[in-house]
Amino acid sequence: MKDRNVLIFGGAGFIGSNWAERLLATSAAKVHLFDDLSRRGVRHNLEWLQRSADPQRLQVTVGDVRDPNAVARAVRNASEIYHLAAQTAVTRSLDDPRHDFDVNLGGTLNVLEAVREAGHRPFLLFTSTNKVYGEMGNRPLVVTRERYRYADGGGVSETQPLDFHSPYGCSKGGAEQYVHDYARSYGIPTVILRMSCVAGPRQFGNEDQGWVAHFLYSAMAGVPVTIYGDGRQVRDVLYVGDLLNAFEAIVEKRGLTEGQIYNVGGGAENTTSLLELVGQIENMTGRRLRYATQPMRPGDQVIYVTDHARLTRETRWHPETSLRETLDAVLDWWTRHRSLLPQAALPQTRVAAKETGFSIPLQELPRTA
Repeated sequence: MKDRNVLIFGGAGFIGSNWAERLLATSAAKVHLFDDLSRRGVRHNLEWLQRSADPQRLQVTVGDVRDPNAVARAVRNASEIYHLAAQTAVTRSLDDPRHDFDVNLGGTLNVLEAVREAGHRPFLLFTSTNKVYGEMGNRPLVVTRERYRYADGGGVSETQPLDFHSPYGCSKGGAEQYVHDYARSYGIPTVILRMSCVAGPRQFGNEDQGWVAHFLYSAMAGVPVTIYGDGRQVRDVLYVGDLLNAFEAIVEKRGLTEGQIYNVGGGAENTTSLLELVGQIENMTGRRLRYATQPMRPGDQVIYVTDHARLTRETRWHPETSLRETLDAVLDWWTRHRSLLPQAALPQTRVAAKETGFSIPLQELPRTA
């Protein structure tokens, strides 16, 4: 597409920085990153992008989605918007539900209002979460030695009833409903993705966010992890590069995808339980991953496996990267960057995960007026 001006809220984060790098490398798009730089590691992501990008094509705004004026200024010239900025930890939402609400629901409303008032109807993709489905206690399970399974053998499709559980589930669920309704009420071309676990390079994992990377980094650092529950909990894992392929497919098929909601994830072929992941990491690294167990936390799902059949049917997208290949990519990135990013090699406590900033100084960033 000609004259693409792509705005990424949360653009310095794990998914946002990978998406920016893809756009800068494979398209002629101008890319505008909007981020408050509060997440651990995002400053390094920005340095990486600024070193490799054409400065005429990369713009950075240090701002907060809770600031409606800053959001409106950023939206003004955008032709595509990817709203990835969020408070993403269930545990933090339980500790500080007001903050969770302000960022996830209030911030999303700011983005939507900015788009509505801008008048030029840019395309908007919003990333939601499988947590909007809640515990799904109505689905019978089978318990084996190392994992839970759905008794019917299937996954979770978009027909699963919503059941927001935890303040995080409420804020993301409320936000996606606003996005969906703005598509209907104001004709804004939107797409919502309910994502499962995403993993890959540039992920600064801790026990609340990026648990696959957290387990792998902890094994390499010789630091124990905490497993909440019996370890049989199951997730499907999607490689970040495959998620970016989904972004591209959705944009390419906008005639079909606009106004729709899709589940996206690694699917049944890329599932793992926590115990299985521990074993796989030990086999691939030759290092023991020690762990302790604690009771399940509020809002945790015993099992979630994505049924992405609708997205596949309408865009021909499907996951291409296996779980082992994803782990190899994460380990390769950690190996190449551990000398520069010593903090990324170590798991963070819940308290430390709330802290902001990063040890590596960031070059001067341009700010928009």
